Amino acid sequence: MSNLKAETKPLTEPLPGGSEPGTSVVVEPLLGGSILAPPQFFESDAKRLRTLRMLGIGTPKSKRWLVPIPAYLITHPTAGPILVDTAFHASVAAKPAANLGKIAARFARPRIEPGRDIPAQLRERGIDEDEIATVVMTHLHFDHASGIAEYPSATFVLSKAEWEAATTDPRPFLRGYRPAHYDYLFDYRTIDFDGPGIASYASFGRSFDLLGDGSIRIVYTPGHSAGHCSVIAHLHDRDLVIAGDAIYTQAQLEGGPPPPRPLDMHLWQRSLRELQQFARTYPRAEILPGHDPERWKTVAKRYE
Repeated sequence: MSNLKAETKPLTEPLPGGSEPGTSVVVEPLLGGSILAPPQFFESDAKRLRTLRMLGIGTPKSKRWLVPIPAYLITHPTAGPILVDTAFHASVAAKPAANLGKIAARFARPRIEPGRDIPAQLRERGIDEDEIATVVMTHLHFDHASGIAEYPSATFVLSKAEWEAATTDPRPFLRGYRPAHYDYLFDYRTIDFDGPGIASYASFGRSFDLLGDGSIRIVYTPGHSAGHCSVIAHLHDRDLVIAGDAIYTQAQLEGGPPPPRPLDMHLWQRSLRELQQFARTYPRAEILPGHDPERWKTVAKRYE
């Protein structure tokens, strides 16, 4: 059982603020920090001692990747600014261990460029943290949920399966969770992807229309974590898929090496196939992987 004081409410109907069917949105990828990690942490090399290599044993620092930790600002014409994931809390710039814990800080070498935390980037756009009414969480791993505390006025939306996993696992750190990141009396709304309000969308078997107008869909892509979700934003003439950690890298979308240790490899492969089918069916769609340093260099500042 969970010892957290945080509680959730089920989300079975779209949030208020939606517009006409077919409404499009604007998406701005934001770099909310980075970590230094061995490539084998993201793409398995299938060699012996794989776990040690995943942890960086035998990989010199010069061969490690500087990995982006992104968040995404979605601007909806009537619902206003919506955030997908929170990236690192601003305090990580000065004291990473205080927010992430000593082990994660030592292993991942997290960093934020001075003045480039997500709230600062929002303020540059004329948006105060309190104006973020909705935050969609792909999942609750520490690099995505670290900054939750910075949006106390927001409604947080995530899958029911993810919340249950993150709040009941007896060894959360080993699963990538830090409960202190989300143990707040905030407005958490959970989607039961086996429950009401769920429909298929394109290649995805289960999706939830966040605002009821087709502009933002949350699709169920478990495997990386118990209840991982991806987010599909409808642009003017195509879709943009924020894949989250359903794929770490562009190579995985294209059939390259899988991650070394997803929670459930079978579910990860099924979610990958849904993403791949979407890419084949809609070649003009933009699909953004979770932590690809090279792909991040090609990401546009603004999609509309």
